[in-house]
Amino acid sequence: MIRNLNIILIFTSVFMLAGVYALKFSIENTASERTALIALIDSQEGELSLVKADEAVLSQPGHIEPIVRRHQMALAIVPVKQQQFGAFGELPMRPAKPNTAAMDSLFEIPRSRHRPDRCHSRTGGDRIMAVTSEDFGPTIALDGARKARGNLTQNRIRWMVLALVLGFGLVGGRLVQLGMVVPDSTIEGQARDVITATRPPILDRNGLEMAVDIRVPSLFAEPRRIIDVEEAVRKLRTVLPDLDEAWLRNRLTGDKGFVWVQRELSPAIQDQVMRLGIPGIDFITESKRFYPGMTEASHILGSTNIDNQGIAGIEKHMDGENVALLQDLGLARGNALAPVALSIDMRVQHIMHEQLVDAMTRYQAIAAGGVMMDIYTGEIIALASLPDFNPNEPATALVKDSFNRITSGIFEPGSIFKTVTMAGALDSGLVRITDQFDARFGIRFGRFTIDDFHGKHRILSLPEVYKYSSNIGTIRVMQAMGKDAFRAFLSTVGFDQRVPFELPEMRLPTVPKELSEVGAATASFGHGLSVSPLHMVTAYSAFVNGGNYIAPTLYKRDLAEAETLYRRVLQPSTSEAIRYLMRLNALEGSGSQMNKEALGYRVGGKTGTAEKVVDGRYSSTKVTNFFASAFPLDNPRYAMVIMVDEPRAESVTTGTTAGWNAGMVTGRIVQRVAPMLGIAPDFSEILDRNLVPPALR
Repeated sequence: MIRNLNIILIFTSVFMLAGVYALKFSIENTASERTALIALIDSQEGELSLVKADEAVLSQPGHIEPIVRRHQMALAIVPVKQQQFGAFGELPMRPAKPNTAAMDSLFEIPRSRHRPDRCHSRTGGDRIMAVTSEDFGPTIALDGARKARGNLTQNRIRWMVLALVLGFGLVGGRLVQLGMVVPDSTIEGQARDVITATRPPILDRNGLEMAVDIRVPSLFAEPRRIIDVEEAVRKLRTVLPDLDEAWLRNRLTGDKGFVWVQRELSPAIQDQVMRLGIPGIDFITESKRFYPGMTEASHILGSTNIDNQGIAGIEKHMDGENVALLQDLGLARGNALAPVALSIDMRVQHIMHEQLVDAMTRYQAIAAGGVMMDIYTGEIIALASLPDFNPNEPATALVKDSFNRITSGIFEPGSIFKTVTMAGALDSGLVRITDQFDARFGIRFGRFTIDDFHGKHRILSLPEVYKYSSNIGTIRVMQAMGKDAFRAFLSTVGFDQRVPFELPEMRLPTVPKELSEVGAATASFGHGLSVSPLHMVTAYSAFVNGGNYIAPTLYKRDLAEAETLYRRVLQPSTSEAIRYLMRLNALEGSGSQMNKEALGYRVGGKTGTAEKVVDGRYSSTKVTNFFASAFPLDNPRYAMVIMVDEPRAESVTTGTTAGWNAGMVTGRIVQRVAPMLGIAPDFSEILDRNLVPPALR
């Protein structure tokens, strides 16, 4: 249909051009004829005026013969005979109508040559000779000729104008139609602006590139332009032998506009294909995301699909905010977008990732993870989870168990939750740091008894309950606070909702809305509920920064902005007591192995060994170990949580509890990253003594 319209349009254009030239030719001919006619009229009028000039002398008979002779040549009058002159005397006086026969006998005048309107001759004042147009036959209709030719010219002009109007109307209509048609420039339903759109670079807090765009050629075909499909298939497979022949033939057959053949090729392959010279085969340059750090920050960055759209991690979050809008508007095509700066420090990220890889090998663990947070701004400094994937190959993210355990994994936290119980009890005012608790006997609930692992079975002070990680003592602390107040405190710290965070890979915690007596007892030491490591590092940050809850973020945030987001969850005095307990546990409790690895950096924390549920029962051989910490506790700046899943003993002299693996990993990380973060080692004991609450000095 479109082809036929184009043919009609071409013929119309040719017809219009021919009409214009015909009109021009007609006007030129009319002008020349008009000029000739005017010349003829001028000559005839000259002759007529000559006859009229002689009319005055016609009254004298002696002058007629010379006049006739003179006009013989001009008027082509045949000379009259001599005897005919006498006939003038016999003419009637002023006839009402001239005697045509008599005049014809006098003058034999060719009517085609001379037709004067009137000619009068008088003799003796009372006789006249009248020669009129009627005497000489019909006159030349000069006005009629002019009108006829003028009408003919006007008719021609009218018809040509009508033809031009119709022609231009047809052309204009076709142009309007073409203007209303939206050309299909998509490739398999995707707009080229979207395909070629770029993404902003992602930088760490120090300006190091974490994700950038590179330009790559992608091969596409226009089947309706391909002349010989078989030849195209044969030639393409010489350069791209991995393409299935039947699939390629099917792609290149038909009347489709654009179809992909193979995307994200190298410039060398592009050059080879272009040398084949196949009509209907071409390349489009599109953006491909490249991650220089490979797997190190994969769970932070996420990845993009082949269309350069974010499908996980911060890449997906960016699409949800403004990058996708810019791409839809075409503003991101070929433009350099402003870099996105993250809070991540790739130096710390590299060390954490390296230590977690080492931990999986050293302890033969099935998984490991870690997260570090600035306790005052909420900035995430490092976050890693193993197994991970290579974001340059998004398909590797589909490997089993390669999910982000820090944000989307929820676990029973074990004894690191005892810090939460201590913080809530001390902040309630119902428990003081000088209180003592009976841990001599296990606590019985129905037919079940809860006891301590390597318990002291004696009266314990609150600091001893913490550093010995007594389950019995922790239950007594919670009971002194009250189970309802304890459950309310969990909500205050945000354990019953998802942590506000940029990554889309998040999961809701599992915390009972109401706690029974036994439920509250097990929850006090980290069983019977499941939360993510991100929940724990956020809570620990609030516990040591003076009692202010601050939501974590992957974007850079200064202190002034963070302070506007603070939500107080503890009194400053309670925060000081928690810092003392954490440092005490590092010096004298289950964190001592960690402390040996990070001497001088005043690290404090709590271990947690949570038995995993296997076939509906807790397993004594499969555990998930955690170590939650903060440093330096004399002037805390960072909180960190490390987890090791199902570790084994490193040697026969070590164990499988958290202090031997998660704690050791924590110490190694702090020992290496603290100098990078501006924290100098200090071995002075006065710093630790200053942490002791006045009531215990």
